[in-house]
Amino acid sequence: MTRKRSFAPVVDPHVRVLILGSLPGEMSLAQGQYYAFPQNKFWELVSSIIDVELRPLPYVTRLDTVLAHSIGLWDVIAEAERPGGSLDASIRNETHNALSDLLSRLPQLRAIGFNGGTAARHGRRQLKQQNHRLALIDLPSSSPAHTLAFERKRQAWSVLRTYLTPPEASC
Repeated sequence: MTRKRSFAPVVDPHVRVLILGSLPGEMSLAQGQYYAFPQNKFWELVSSIIDVELRPLPYVTRLDTVLAHSIGLWDVIAEAERPGGSLDASIRNETHNALSDLLSRLPQLRAIGFNGGTAARHGRRQLKQQNHRLALIDLPSSSPAHTLAFERKRQAWSVLRTYLTPPEASC
């Protein structure tokens, strides 16, 4: 069985919020782009946080824009088997990305948002061994498989906006 592999992290030293997914879906893997499936609301949710419409932008510009707003992207699962599509429930025999190593390279990081339950379970398990100052936030999945209304997802994701402001500016 072919193993699916995650992409490289999209980060720089200025990232304050890191959004972690589980593992890219089939369309994302085929296109080599985070959240490529048009029905996935990831780009609309992040747009609502930074007040920039991301979906119409070319992919590279989207990545540059989220980084310019201090948001980074990655996945908790490095590679896995996932027969029959893109559902997280089908993930088997996974290995994990080195979250601790990445976090050590992000000096301004204030929060991690887990995009969905699978990302939260795997990510929290990895990070529980660490003594860190980060807010760990479980977010409703941006996937269309998670049928919560968009407005409810948007409200939940809006908490990330708080962590994008530099600490000295929030006083």
